[in-house]
Amino acid sequence: MAARGGRWLRALRAAVQPLFQGRALLATNTLGCGALMAAGDGVRQAWEVRERPEQRFDPRRSASMFAVGCSMGPFLHAWYLWLDRLLPASGLSGLPTVLKKVLIDQLVASPVLGAWYFLGIGWLEGHTLHESCQELRDKFWEFYKADWCLWPPAQLVNFLFVPPQFRVTYINSLTLCWDAYLSYLKHRVPAASAQQG
Repeated sequence: MAARGGRWLRALRAAVQPLFQGRALLATNTLGCGALMAAGDGVRQAWEVRERPEQRFDPRRSASMFAVGCSMGPFLHAWYLWLDRLLPASGLSGLPTVLKKVLIDQLVASPVLGAWYFLGIGWLEGHTLHESCQELRDKFWEFYKADWCLWPPAQLVNFLFVPPQFRVTYINSLTLCWDAYLSYLKHRVPAASAQQG
């Protein structure tokens, strides 16, 4: 039985391995970002429907999350390659350099991706640039404070222990809850509106 399980695991690994090499890696990272953003939104919408039975699941909202996630995939793919070239280090021996990578990621990539998220979703939902920028101003600090709570420890593990070709996939694996939070932040109903409804 164990031998059969080992063969199955080896076959699965052999089938998946090409997805993390060469040009396929970019497609894997891109589609992974999109799929998990849509899944995070699906989780959030399921919660909202349970809380407010009059609300219906909105597939266009999840499709917008998928599109924005897919647009972020190539950026993250290139970002990690660039960061690894700029500051090559891994393992505990490279901890000071890894800490610099985490800091650069938080100071550069996090704000860029936060703005990208709010502006991209706003555009796909038909909001004007002015409306999307206003929402970004209203919600950015709440987003960025939450970002600082989750991503520095996650990125520390990423840069210390995860092989470069799996970095985006590792981050994607952690994003289901984060994407549900982003969906909540973007689509939450203000308290006054909720009481009127």
